[in-house]
Amino acid sequence: MKTSRKKPSRRAFMMTTGAGLSTLSLIANLSAGEGNSRPNVLFLFSDQHNADFMGCAGHSLVKTPNLDALAEKGTRFSRAYCQDGICVPSRTSIFSGLYPRTTGCLDNPNRPPDAERYTMLQHLFQQNGYRTGCFGKRHLPRAGKMALGWDRSATTISPKQDPSDENYWDWIKGRSKWATFERDWKGSKAADLMSHVSQLAPEERDAAYTAAKAIEFIRKAKAKKTPFFCWASFHGPHQPYTPPAKWAELYPPIKLPLPKNVRQPIKDLPPMPQLWRKNTKTPWNLATAAKQPEIYQRYASCYMGQVTEVDHYLGEIVKTLDDLGLREDTLIVYASDHGDFVGRHGMVEKCAVGHNVYEDTLRVPFIVSWAKQFKEGRECSDLVELLDIYPTLMDAAGLKKPAKLQELHGQSLVPALAKGAAIERPFAISENWSQVSLITKDHKLGVWIDTPKILPYDKRHWRGKTPDLLFERASDPMELTNLVGKREHADVEKSLRTSLAEWIAATPDTGKRAIGKG
Repeated sequence: MKTSRKKPSRRAFMMTTGAGLSTLSLIANLSAGEGNSRPNVLFLFSDQHNADFMGCAGHSLVKTPNLDALAEKGTRFSRAYCQDGICVPSRTSIFSGLYPRTTGCLDNPNRPPDAERYTMLQHLFQQNGYRTGCFGKRHLPRAGKMALGWDRSATTISPKQDPSDENYWDWIKGRSKWATFERDWKGSKAADLMSHVSQLAPEERDAAYTAAKAIEFIRKAKAKKTPFFCWASFHGPHQPYTPPAKWAELYPPIKLPLPKNVRQPIKDLPPMPQLWRKNTKTPWNLATAAKQPEIYQRYASCYMGQVTEVDHYLGEIVKTLDDLGLREDTLIVYASDHGDFVGRHGMVEKCAVGHNVYEDTLRVPFIVSWAKQFKEGRECSDLVELLDIYPTLMDAAGLKKPAKLQELHGQSLVPALAKGAAIERPFAISENWSQVSLITKDHKLGVWIDTPKILPYDKRHWRGKTPDLLFERASDPMELTNLVGKREHADVEKSLRTSLAEWIAATPDTGKRAIGKG
């Protein structure tokens, strides 16, 4: 993509997007209050939570009483976007404050080059005297010290992938429930859309383990009178979709309506989603589900069951803050690394190998609450990005900036949270190894980039010219009609392509190029 305009400097470009907004005086005012100079930070997190699937987002069926209560006590950002619609790259952007093309982490297996140069978010808190704890699915790159920097840790995924002080695998084996746990994983490979009810009791699930370890950490931090940064990272509602009966029974499949675009014509989708839609083999037997809608309904039931399961346990953690008298001194964030189709476009999961454009997987839940410091009961529809979390927490906690801190790509949301100020961002960006998307208030442009240079996916999937994607939000909220090349939308398309070219010119792609050479 070329542009005749002069290449802007990174600093000048970010100033135009609002990242240069000064918050020093506002932070000084926040920190001046009694007991608020060093707030605790509780980062509640889930994996693959579709932003629409919360009561506070207007969903009429899914039950999320604790997230709804958190939104009532804070600000819910209704247009928050992840920087990559897959786990590791998204988490890497959040904790480094950088876009994927800069870190070189654009897909789960990527190991960012020169990883030692990054001060990750947990490092920043640790350097400022905070006690740091990570519980649940960390899933950060095993490169340099990017996944390290925790005073206490307990993982719920492979201990080899997430080296930790403790792990759920040993815990569940110690209760002679390993075979039952494995059924949720291995058994799901033979289940329609990886969906079935777990035989584990609720208290035996990894969600319960995550919450218990986070609560234990918070209680000990309270006893030590030490400010803490706690990341409670739940695996759900990510597949396998295996909620306990307690939560699955809340959503009888037969009563669940299917999304209006569940039968979108296959030809209108990118190549990889087309292949998924034609598949008849489990677990992603979408062609079978197209003929048997009850398969989609069972999947949606299990997905919503896991959303409610996560909601229950994050509620237990927040309740602990109340019980210990820590709520007013604790800044709480809830977010998810990316979304899930939940049947929209006839798709399941996220299919991150084949696109990085659809609203269902890029838009994420994002709620921030800090009693008596930030506004309450507010919905903000301005564009925000998950990499805004880093500068926001740094500002709100008044953390000292390291001399060699990487130039953060996001912006502090403190003015919006504390004063209701507008967030001056003309567009948000999300990208993976194959597609970069520019998202504005009214439109979204998805442009194919390096397919298939960075990862050797079967080139047959990409034969022929795959058109870029352009959607209009107001007239086409389900993203069914591609407007690329349409004469009546030529001016909009040209403007978006120009903005994307300027962003690409201003954003270092050193990591992306390094990965490409590998």
